[in-house]
Amino acid sequence: MSQSEITSQKPEILYSVKAQRGPVLRCKGWRQESILRMLENNMENAEKPEELVIYGGIGKCARNWESYHAIVQSLKELEDDETLVVQSGMPVAVFKTHKFAPTVVMATTNIMRPSWNTFYDLQDKNLTIFAQYTAAPWEYIGTQGVIQGTFETLSAIARKHYNDTLVGKILLTAGAGGMGGNQTRAMTMHGGVCILVDANEEIIRRRMKVGYIDLLADSLDEAIQLAREHANEGQAIGIAVVGNSADLFEEAFAKGFRPDILTSMTPAHDPISYLPSGYSVQQAEELRKADRELYLEKARETMIRELRVTNRFFDEGVHAFEYGTSLRKECRDAGMPEDEAMRIPGFVSEYIRPLFCEGRGPFRWVCLSGEASDLAKIDEMVLDKFKDDLLVTRWIKLAREHIPIEGLPARICYLGFGQRKEFALEVNEMVRRGELAGPVAFSRDNLDSGSIVNPTFESEKMLDGGDLISDWPVLNGLLNAVGMCDLIALQANYSMGEAVHTGVTMIADGTDEANMRLSVCMTVDSGIGVVRHAQAGYQTAKDVANGKGSLTKESIKVPLWWTPKATFGPKDL
Repeated sequence: MSQSEITSQKPEILYSVKAQRGPVLRCKGWRQESILRMLENNMENAEKPEELVIYGGIGKCARNWESYHAIVQSLKELEDDETLVVQSGMPVAVFKTHKFAPTVVMATTNIMRPSWNTFYDLQDKNLTIFAQYTAAPWEYIGTQGVIQGTFETLSAIARKHYNDTLVGKILLTAGAGGMGGNQTRAMTMHGGVCILVDANEEIIRRRMKVGYIDLLADSLDEAIQLAREHANEGQAIGIAVVGNSADLFEEAFAKGFRPDILTSMTPAHDPISYLPSGYSVQQAEELRKADRELYLEKARETMIRELRVTNRFFDEGVHAFEYGTSLRKECRDAGMPEDEAMRIPGFVSEYIRPLFCEGRGPFRWVCLSGEASDLAKIDEMVLDKFKDDLLVTRWIKLAREHIPIEGLPARICYLGFGQRKEFALEVNEMVRRGELAGPVAFSRDNLDSGSIVNPTFESEKMLDGGDLISDWPVLNGLLNAVGMCDLIALQANYSMGEAVHTGVTMIADGTDEANMRLSVCMTVDSGIGVVRHAQAGYQTAKDVANGKGSLTKESIKVPLWWTPKATFGPKDL
């Protein structure tokens, strides 16, 4: 029995949610059951399950425990021709729709005139939650959820600066939480060395337990010594050290240590979760509850220190970048001069955007049976079907060797436009033929080709200057909804007031109906991202849209007058 079915008043029981495995359904169909298992898988991998916090500081899957159990009960009772509506983590309605409509539609953290103070006030009134990326839409798959993004970023750095290899190179970074904990393993998968700083020893040991970190050093000096020794021998290792990122980055700089690469995944995007210098985890929790304004002041002081020392490393030739944490924006908003705050580049504009132009991004699949053998069979299929795609085959081979299973067996892979549809339809056939023990859920990180706008992150420095245009994720959500997706979420958060994004889930249950849904959604979801980048003027995206790209011969029909920065329309032709 799944723990989410338990309604006991004992809170310690509620903290242990485990996703249902096997063929037994508790719902009225596999679509509803699959969504329920995705929610439970979120909780199985949660950073703070007792608070319904999945990852990212305060990213939650439900408003409160009452809402959580109401969602579970609603999914169990939901008919095939009904749609559950969820508003910021609270189920608010079930509408009679039709069997081709989404099973769940949700909107989370969408706030007018947004600011952190506004959000905290609304959260205190129990009116909203912090969506994060994959927490609210029930798509989190554990630490591996962003590991290929880190791996491909490091791949781009290797190609650009180090003759396509990171063997013998050292990455200094921070943040071992639900997002950042992947960084050590991503670097060692390249054969390099990583030193990762985090102030919470418990979180470090959690990453060690699942195999993402190799050892915990007693001090920064020991970590640096071990890193140098292994780098000199060309040996890969992931080293953690307990400490505040700003403190240890400054200490490393003062001692003359210069890594080859520097970044961090500390939760600057969520300043109430960012640990101020001079405070233990427990002391920070007490200050957070006692005086929020003072906490934020101390946190931002520490953020500025972290960014300033990062800039000093960058100025001395270290390849430093912001890894989507909104550190630069938060420091700018806290008073740091614009040129100083934005000195280091963001990782999307610097390294990842060429992949977005091909419709590639953090696409995932989850084996809802719970059987690791299903994951292995799908891996084999991917290696055969996309054997000519080096990015895909290299990743799958490395992932099979290095990435542990957390919760339901899952995989992330940067499949691009056309590939996702071909892959999903084949998985559906595998389910139909009985080769897999159960259905498979497809989702993606919201950091994808066409699903997000954030001017200091994914949409930073677009060729056409459209960094602030938020039409694209809205179009993504609309297209997925009319494409009959199983779950669609429209969210606005991350860097408060500067990000709009969508989450989507699709189910392969072996039916003809799933084939129809998958054919549409797997095309439009990444396709609108290709269109977005082609419209901005990226030649690779234009080639992919016109069926001339390396990934697919399938094209996207576009108007004849379509051109970047066009000032004329059909009436002018």
